[in-house]
Amino acid sequence: MKNALAKTALATTAGLLMTGTALAQTATATATTDLNIRSGPGPQFETVGVIASGDSATVTGCVADSMWCEIDYDGTMGYAYSDYLTVAAQAQGEPIVLTERPPELVGVAEPSTTANSTVTGAAGGAIAGALIGGPVGAAIGAGLGATAGVVVDPPESARTYVTSNPMEPVYLEGEVVVGAQVPDTVTAEAIPDYEYDYVYINGQPVLIDPASREIVYVFR
Repeated sequence: MKNALAKTALATTAGLLMTGTALAQTATATATTDLNIRSGPGPQFETVGVIASGDSATVTGCVADSMWCEIDYDGTMGYAYSDYLTVAAQAQGEPIVLTERPPELVGVAEPSTTANSTVTGAAGGAIAGALIGGPVGAAIGAGLGATAGVVVDPPESARTYVTSNPMEPVYLEGEVVVGAQVPDTVTAEAIPDYEYDYVYINGQPVLIDPASREIVYVFR
């Protein structure tokens, strides 16, 4: 009996160690905007789900020296960008952006090196720049779920044009969310008889305002 219990304990311990973050401290975070869940910690990984704006997910760990955190959203496991997640600070009770997390708030995630990437050799320099942050502080100053910038509902003609005329995607550090700005180095294409341009960023088509370069719509 003792041998059986010992074997069970060893197997359980081994399983926990294999997960990388199973023993880490967890936290509950709220999305400040509709936020992608990706299969790995980077913009080059495929999208496996979306955290709805204002919804909460369990953070099981954050990658060291990274903006990407491992989350569980109603059973969907993956990684989300910490700039668009807020957590309640234990001392003041005020929400803070997860990027600014104190070390004791959440554990360290150790992502699997076998996670599938949609870009071959992405770690070798496929990331071409960075998106300029979107609704980060908006959630703190104006209530959770607040969104910066313009939000549009494109007509069917624009939707059809964008999906029928795909572009080579550009991969930028950050996450595609409404309100984030696309750097001038990224070339967008015009849509006939429509005021907004489009470009494929991090594997997804987005509409941008040609004047402000802000993302106004994300195709999901």
